[in-house]
Amino acid sequence: MIKFSDVTKAYQTDEPVLAHCSLSVPEGSVYALVGKNGAGKSTLLKLAAGFLCPDYGEIRFQDMPVWENRERVQRDIGSMIDLPVFYEHLSARENLGLHQAYMQTNGNINGILKKVGLTGINDKPVSSFSYGMRQRLAIARALLHEPKLLLLDEPMNGLDPLGVEELRSLFCSLAREGKTLLVSSHILGDIAAMADTVGILSGGSIRREFHMNDYQGAGKELFEKEVLAEMKGDIL
Repeated sequence: MIKFSDVTKAYQTDEPVLAHCSLSVPEGSVYALVGKNGAGKSTLLKLAAGFLCPDYGEIRFQDMPVWENRERVQRDIGSMIDLPVFYEHLSARENLGLHQAYMQTNGNINGILKKVGLTGINDKPVSSFSYGMRQRLAIARALLHEPKLLLLDEPMNGLDPLGVEELRSLFCSLAREGKTLLVSSHILGDIAAMADTVGILSGGSIRREFHMNDYQGAGKELFEKEVLAEMKGDIL
């Protein structure tokens, strides 16, 4: 579905945020990125969405170079990257209606709001929303035009345990429907429950990949131990 090949990206004269980074996300799978703050997770997602141009290397979505075809590619990509921004005086439905008009689609706004757990909000302005409600609305906006690929940066931040469980179930069901997800997260327990593959982003590239089929049952604790050790640079 999406593939990074030897991608390097630097900002101005700084050291590269990504350096010779390669990864591949198969269609209908959930790939989770894990790394320390500043490791480059958000940069990787912005490159995948065509919001940034790589300095070197190539990113291909459905075998198309992303940057050269970014307008076309973005019709099939839904993203929630960085702090979501909305029209504060408008309701959730009104915000989604504007996005729908921009994307020139006819998504089911009420159905999407129900899917992400935003029911009973009536016409409340977004300015009255909690952080967790804003996260849900951002995910709804990313889903509204029925994308094939979802890019989600820390999507469960600010959610209570029930909200986390609901969205985790949603992401798994989306993958079963054939959607592909590339997600960043700091919460190992959450990604262990929904990801097919976990990639450790360190030193500008994917340092190691974990395939979650290898960590069934009691293997969850071993997975978390190995991820933390890898992030610390330990050798088990």
